Amino acid sequence: MPAIITTDQVWNSIEKNFFAVLGMVTAKGEARTAGVVYVARERQIYIGTSKTAWKVRHIQQNPHVSVTVTIPKRIPFLPFLPIPPAAITFQGLALVQQQDSIEQEILEALFKGMEVDEQLIADSCLIRIKPSGDFITYGVGVSMKTMRNPEKSHGRASVS
Repeated sequence: MPAIITTDQVWNSIEKNFFAVLGMVTAKGEARTAGVVYVARERQIYIGTSKTAWKVRHIQQNPHVSVTVTIPKRIPFLPFLPIPPAAITFQGLALVQQQDSIEQEILEALFKGMEVDEQLIADSCLIRIKPSGDFITYGVGVSMKTMRNPEKSHGRASVS
């Protein structure tokens, strides 16, 4: 029996994390992935990047993307034991946007901790991803012991 998980639980996990793997397709139809730092707001994902990044070019040609958010797992007092991360995977439509079309709070969250100057801002854009379909999860909302049983660790929830 698969894990029972709600849409709100999945979004809560996405909002608590900041790293994901973004999957896209090149103009030649080749699969590509990139590790990205993101923020989640109002059930959408925002990624800051250079206007000249290859992921921007790929998304502008084909906005269909996949995203996998990894969620680190650790055993308290035994952090040296390797535990596979939990994961949330979904598909969505991506849109490349200029920074002036994004709320200031989102920009501040994306560039938090970075030395931001006018040149960085001028050279940057954002990728906004609106998830669609279902979230597919592994290890979300289940104990680490349950994660040892793949059948009980997988879940599915609607993105909306």
